[in-house]
Amino acid sequence: MQNKQGSILIIDDNEEMLLALKVFLAPHFVKIVTEKNPNLIPALVKDNFDIILLDMNFSAGINSGNEGFFWMNEILKIDPLACIVFITAYSDVEIAVKAIKEGAADFIQKSWDEKKILSTVMAAYKLRRSKQEIHQLKSKQKHLNEGIQEKYHFIHGSSPSMMKVIETINKVSATEASILLLGENGTGKEVIAREIHQLSKRKNEIFVSVDLGAVSESLFESELFGHVKGSFTDANEDRLGRFEIASGGTLFLDEIGNLPLHLQSKLLSVIQNREITRVGSAVTIPIDIRLICATNKDLYKMLDENNFREDLLYRINTIQIEIPPLRVRSDDIETLTLHFLNLYAQKYKNKPITISKAAIEKLKKHPWFGNIRELQHTIEKAVIMTEGEQIVASDFSFSGKTTSKNMDVESFNLAENEKQIILKAIQKFKGNMSLTAKELGINRSTLYEKMKKYDL
Repeated sequence: MQNKQGSILIIDDNEEMLLALKVFLAPHFVKIVTEKNPNLIPALVKDNFDIILLDMNFSAGINSGNEGFFWMNEILKIDPLACIVFITAYSDVEIAVKAIKEGAADFIQKSWDEKKILSTVMAAYKLRRSKQEIHQLKSKQKHLNEGIQEKYHFIHGSSPSMMKVIETINKVSATEASILLLGENGTGKEVIAREIHQLSKRKNEIFVSVDLGAVSESLFESELFGHVKGSFTDANEDRLGRFEIASGGTLFLDEIGNLPLHLQSKLLSVIQNREITRVGSAVTIPIDIRLICATNKDLYKMLDENNFREDLLYRINTIQIEIPPLRVRSDDIETLTLHFLNLYAQKYKNKPITISKAAIEKLKKHPWFGNIRELQHTIEKAVIMTEGEQIVASDFSFSGKTTSKNMDVESFNLAENEKQIILKAIQKFKGNMSLTAKELGINRSTLYEKMKKYDL
C-alpha cells in the first residue's frame, strides 16, 4: 500500500456520501475531515487542507449550483491556493465545468466511479503541491529580489542617448507589451529589464531571469517548461519550469539570439498560446507573463541568413529598445563611477573613498568596449588596490585593445579608417547623432547604416 500523504476536507449534506468517500480515501490520505454543515466551512478551511471536496447544492430541491459557487469563493478568500473539487450530480456537469473556469480544480460525479474519483482527487493533490511550491518559490524570489535590486540598481544618466532610452522605458513599462532589448555585452540589458519590471503593474510579482546561452539544448524544455517525475533518466521528481514560476510576473530571456532554430519553434508556440506542457505530461498549464528578451546579436541579419524565425522576432519585439554603448555616453561615466565607488567602498573598506577629477577625465577618455561591466570591474579593482582615501588617475592603467577589433589606426584599409573616424566623431559629440552626421558630412540615415555595418 502506498504511503499516506496530505489532508482532505469533504463537505456534503449526504451522510452516506461522506462515509463512503471517507472509507474509500482513507488508505491514501493522512487526515480526512467530513462535515454536513457548510456554515462551518470558514472555521474548517483555516486548517489549510490540501484538497476540499465540496457539494454544489445543499438546500433540498435546489440544483443551481449557486451555493457551491458561494462557498468556493469564500474558501478562496481564506486560502487562495485551495484546490477545490466539486461533488456533482449528473445533471450538474455543465455547472461544474463553469466552476472550473472560475477557480475549481475539477469535479467528481455522485455516480461513483472509483477509478475516476481517485485519479481526480490525486491530480488535485498534485496541483495543490505545485501551487504551494510556486508560492514558496515566488516568496523566496521576492525576498531575494529585494537584495538583488540593489545589485542591479538602474543609474539613469544624463547623456542624450540614454535620455531617449529612459523616455521609452517610462512609456512602455506600464503596458503588457513584449520588449526586445538590443545592445552590446555589458551595456546593462538585465538592469533595464528589471527597471521595466519595477515600473510595471507586476512590480510586486516575481522577476525570473534566464540566460538562454547557458541552457543546454537537451535540458531546454525541462528548464523552461518543467518536467514530471520519470519523464527521462534523471527526472527523480516533478519540476517547475521557468515559465510556470514566472507566471503572474516578468520573464526575462537573455541572449535569445543564441537559441537554435529548432528550439525557437518550441519557444514560439508557448509565447503564442500562453500555455506550457511539462516534459512527460499531456496536461497544458496556462501561464501569465510579461516577456522581455535581450540579445547582443543582430537578429535582422540572422533573419536574412535564416538563422532566426521571423514569426518569433515579431512576437518578442512589440517594443524594441536599443541600449547605447558606454563609449557614446561619456556624460554618464562620472555618475556611474561614483555609484560603483560608493558600492565597493562600503563592501571592501567600510569607509568613504573619493576620486580625483583627473581620474574621472581619464575614465572618460577610455573607449570602454566592455561597457558598464568593464567600468564596474575597473572601479572595484581600484577600490581594492588603493591604500589611501582617494583614487587618482595613476590608479588606472589600461591595457589590451583600444578599439573594438584591436585595429591599427595607421592601416591603409579604408573601411578600418572610416570606422575609426565615425567612432571618434561619435565620442566628440557625446552620442548626438545629428551633430555627428553633420560633422561627417552625411545624413543621419547614412550614419546609422554605417554604424550597423561596423557594429558601432
